[in-house]
Amino acid sequence: MTLVAGQVGGGSDATPRPHLILSRLEVLGEELAKRGLRTTVVSLSGRVPSLHVVNPTAARLAEDVYVGRSQDGLWWFWWPWAERIAPGDEAGEAAAVIARVLDVSDGRD
Repeated sequence: MTLVAGQVGGGSDATPRPHLILSRLEVLGEELAKRGLRTTVVSLSGRVPSLHVVNPTAARLAEDVYVGRSQDGLWWFWWPWAERIAPGDEAGEAAAVIARVLDVSDGRD
């Protein structure tokens, strides 16, 4: 996993702190690496941190993944089009879904 960083704000009570977002993205990145995907955490000033995920055997198969709280306060991993992938504390489940979408074996035989 690679990290591309810039400055991110400290957040407010209504906005999760960047370290909470980044730690969840890093855990997801580790799960995706186990499945053969390349990941880069992208955290640039003024932008919501994301995880750029690439299928190394077909680079055109790539997506950005986000993590954040829904209106009910629960954490979720999200596609960029605001569709939920999996609960934010289920990195393994999210990785399986992402690997399937990016057409990579989930590592289970």
